[in-house]
Amino acid sequence: MNVVFYFRLWLAVKNEMEMNSLEATFSSKTAMILEQPSSIFALVALVILILAFVYIKSIKLNTSMIAHIGLMLALTVILHTFRLYHMPQGGSVTLGGMIPLLLIAFRYGPVVGYLAGFVYGMINLIQDPYILQPVQVLFDYPLPYMAIGLAGYFKDRILLGAIIGSCGRFICHFISGAVFFASYAPPDTSPYWYSLVFNATYLVPELLICLFILRVLPVKRILFQMRNSENHVI
Repeated sequence: MNVVFYFRLWLAVKNEMEMNSLEATFSSKTAMILEQPSSIFALVALVILILAFVYIKSIKLNTSMIAHIGLMLALTVILHTFRLYHMPQGGSVTLGGMIPLLLIAFRYGPVVGYLAGFVYGMINLIQDPYILQPVQVLFDYPLPYMAIGLAGYFKDRILLGAIIGSCGRFICHFISGAVFFASYAPPDTSPYWYSLVFNATYLVPELLICLFILRVLPVKRILFQMRNSENHVI
């Protein structure tokens, strides 16, 4: 009887020790991951890109769509050369540089907006590179411009769509600034606060300029002309 009791006691102690060991290992691994947030955001970026490309694969490109995307990408490149202000670590206030990408999203929907944003992000990487590491590149180039495609969910509310697309872009740049540019923050300044202020400094004026232009432009007529031109493509 005593042998059975002590055997059960030994098993209970052993299981408890194994559980404590597993908890300690899990805690140490979790702490290690949290100390390296770039690994978390690398995984997030990878998941977003995979999901985006799954949707992009469903796009049936035609001659008119390719022509419109090419034209709007060219306009985006041109508008980004007219900089009102350029930030030292990247980012500019332009004369409505997001407008062409927004028009693509409004005309063809968010998925084509993601595609156009991805292509422009890679063009912008060639035009104005500021590279610290690969994950930072994802959050500063393809992902923020892909996020502008979110405006496509609000085709009937143009200004709201522009705000949503800009907020998506802001979130990507904010993550990049807080995680990868934290060393640029002044002493005793939170990297999150630094990233918030830094990115708002140029993205808020950029958004206001875009909203003003969208308010003045006959957007619905432009979208109608884009739609109508498809009927004349051979």
